[in-house]
Amino acid sequence: MATDLDIARAATLLPIAEVAARIGIPDEALEPYGRHKAKLGLDFVDSQRSRPDGALVLVTGISPTAAGEGKTTTTIGLGDALNSLGTKTMIALREPSLGPCFGVKGGATGGGHAQVVPMEEINLHFTGDFHAITSANNLLAAMVDNHLYWGNELGLDARRIAWRRAVDMNDRALRSINAALGGVPNGFPREDGFDITVASEVMAVFCLARDLDDLRARLGRIIVGQTRDGRNVTAHDLKADGAMAALLRDAFAPNLVQTLAGFPALVHGGPFANIAHGCNSVMATRLAMKLADVVVTEAGFGADLGAEKFLDIKCRAAGIAPSACVVVATVRALKMHGGVAKSALGAEDVAAVRRGIANLARHVQNMQKFGLPVVVALNHFTSDTEAEIAVVREAMAKLGTEAILCTHWADGAAGAADLARAVQGLIAGGTAAFEPLYNDHMSLAGKIETVAREIYHASAVAIPPPVAARLRRFEEQGFGHVPVCIAKTQYSFSADPSLMGAPEGHVLPLREVRLSAGAGFVVAIAGDIMTMPGLPRRPAAEGIGLDARGRIEGLF
Repeated sequence: MATDLDIARAATLLPIAEVAARIGIPDEALEPYGRHKAKLGLDFVDSQRSRPDGALVLVTGISPTAAGEGKTTTTIGLGDALNSLGTKTMIALREPSLGPCFGVKGGATGGGHAQVVPMEEINLHFTGDFHAITSANNLLAAMVDNHLYWGNELGLDARRIAWRRAVDMNDRALRSINAALGGVPNGFPREDGFDITVASEVMAVFCLARDLDDLRARLGRIIVGQTRDGRNVTAHDLKADGAMAALLRDAFAPNLVQTLAGFPALVHGGPFANIAHGCNSVMATRLAMKLADVVVTEAGFGADLGAEKFLDIKCRAAGIAPSACVVVATVRALKMHGGVAKSALGAEDVAAVRRGIANLARHVQNMQKFGLPVVVALNHFTSDTEAEIAVVREAMAKLGTEAILCTHWADGAAGAADLARAVQGLIAGGTAAFEPLYNDHMSLAGKIETVAREIYHASAVAIPPPVAARLRRFEEQGFGHVPVCIAKTQYSFSADPSLMGAPEGHVLPLREVRLSAGAGFVVAIAGDIMTMPGLPRRPAAEGIGLDARGRIEGLF
């Protein structure tokens, strides 16, 4: 059986200028990175701002399982299908992180005949955006320690430095470190640590900024620590924001690539949804909405994470609203939520599917709470039976939505044509009445409790007194109006990854809160989730290498 890499490698790619022309991008707007990928000049991006917006479609999914759901694949297949039906469409995706590429996931460019390409380049260094973000993050870290070394004019309290270093790799050994050891020439020893680049505030700023001026302003608002009397010290105070913006300038231009069908795709930015806000850049999404009649975008992990953050954080920051939502599921994954082991997923088990539908139903109902019309994309596997599929369709009909069988992995655009027609119908129906889950004036604790109650179906949030005090302090400093970004396990509605299905009545335990003043939200860390992941026992990196011709192999 051909792998995703085999299929991608066998494809004949169009020159990037031809892809650009399909969506009306002139050759002079391209800054090519080889023959098959390019950045779009910021002057061109600015020139499109006065054009009307196309419709926006959000693709999200059920709580992920080891069985796989195929959210990115569905996003690409739906975009190709809409284009094939004559609707001028662009897709907007996140860039893959090296952490999961070499950890568990192995790649993040779709699959089968629904991929963005060049697959190997996108999955690895691409156009260098993540390296630029890492460098900007670590420049600020270096300037913090340098400021301490050269007299500490701002009075930073070394015990209250909040800024951490970053690297785009899963490396648990770097979660907590001691820095500046080795004597006086190396600075003042202190505790420090690393986050993975995709969880850094610089990544969040990069993805939420509307233009270069907004980018620099947000970078300047980043809080690196406090003085002994509790005054915040920012990147602007350290005079670091200009250099950080300079490092990010070229990366800030959106990346244009193509699907296997030769249709245009913007792939830009890449925060994780379990520990960050989980959406591609505002720059890319807004540009796509100016260039196309329909834009299909994806939010990471399940709808309780990526979609909630897309709707409560990104839409609020960007001033955008989706016209429809697609929730992706598979029969196999529903069986796992119904209690079936991965090794037994090949056998028909209608009862397990019926139990597992509770997870899908919860996500559909949650999206409806935001005022969005929803359709379910049921990603097809050959082991699925008619009886199992019928159970899903029947359950979704009771929720006022439709479950549509999709075969885009095997059949490309043709396999998502029914889904595309359903999405066209939702857009044409004009029934979307999008509203965020909470308003700006609610307290920070109230916002966290609202998400926990309405989206996770928790009975309460356990907020330790020191965490509650920090939330009140953020409000006293003038940050009570910002949204919240909850970091928790992606595998469950609860903070316990073993509670699959649709648990209710659990308590969400908050461990820590962090103020991301530049990004414009408060991060609330729940349970045991880490902002620096570790590699699994058998990392995907063990199977990645070069063949005899020097070509990359092992990506999937």
